[in-house]
Amino acid sequence: MAAAVLACAGLSPGVVRRAVRALSVPRPFLNALSSPSNDYSPLRSAALSKSPYRLSGASSICQLAQAVRRDTDDLLRGVGDKNVVEEVKRILELAKQAASRKVVLHSDFLTPPVLKESMNALDKLADIKAIAQGGYPQAERCRLSVGHVETFTGELDIVTAFSISGNFSFDSCSHGDFLGAILGTGIVREKLGDIILQGEKGAHVLIVPDLVDFIVSALDKVGNVSVTCEKIPLLALEYEPPRAKSFKSVEASLRVDALASAGFKISRSKLADMISDGDVRVNWTTVTKNGTTLKTGDMVSVSGKGRLKIGEINQTKKGKFAVELIRYL
Repeated sequence: MAAAVLACAGLSPGVVRRAVRALSVPRPFLNALSSPSNDYSPLRSAALSKSPYRLSGASSICQLAQAVRRDTDDLLRGVGDKNVVEEVKRILELAKQAASRKVVLHSDFLTPPVLKESMNALDKLADIKAIAQGGYPQAERCRLSVGHVETFTGELDIVTAFSISGNFSFDSCSHGDFLGAILGTGIVREKLGDIILQGEKGAHVLIVPDLVDFIVSALDKVGNVSVTCEKIPLLALEYEPPRAKSFKSVEASLRVDALASAGFKISRSKLADMISDGDVRVNWTTVTKNGTTLKTGDMVSVSGKGRLKIGEINQTKKGKFAVELIRYL
């Protein structure tokens, strides 16, 4: 029995016997994420009840499950990224399961684009309640709890936190260093939420509750720094609203190599190398082509450099583009 439980915790194949893969199911609420700035900020929750009439009991739940099954293609219309489409399909399937089984089900941690598109799709279904939780107000990666409105009772405990402490005064570590160390224990990325750096003290990390005891005992080093881990309450998380610097740049095109080069102040040739190495992501998806076109609202991440958001875009009289670039510090 213990082995069966541990097999579900979400570890990679090498250590799957020691951990349990958490059940994934999601359901979203569009208005929770569609803030005017479109910044994907989470820990938003809401109940959906869109239909002009309310069905009740087993009839409502049955018809809801049938609606998800029948309208998947319609619900996915407009989702451009193929990787996001596949993730949203899984979420729709989980929503169907939640409705038909009359239970509340939970997803793994989702990236902001998947979270947003899932909410766009599932917003069209009536009589569903969804709660998105990332552990703190500015969280980017969130888990979703979804079910028929009649099945939600009590509070949900689907996100927990732990601290990583060590002496990073002379050997500072980046977000990637902490992430790599955690993944090195066998935990897969989908089971991890945000990693909040704490400077010389280490980091705070969000994780699915099933794996917190495992990671506390398994993780003992980040980079060259020996560390200790401890489960902490969500209220103990230390975070600050992101700081950003906004400026404008006039570019001949909206290609990712042009805008990211201007935003991060690095040469286009160096950026092209970073794209080839898989170090550049747009909306949390790795890009492989220098000519990928960006638009307002896109988020560009470059390993070791941070993040850049594309703001307002205006065309000049000479046919170039005046682009607002928002660099997160």
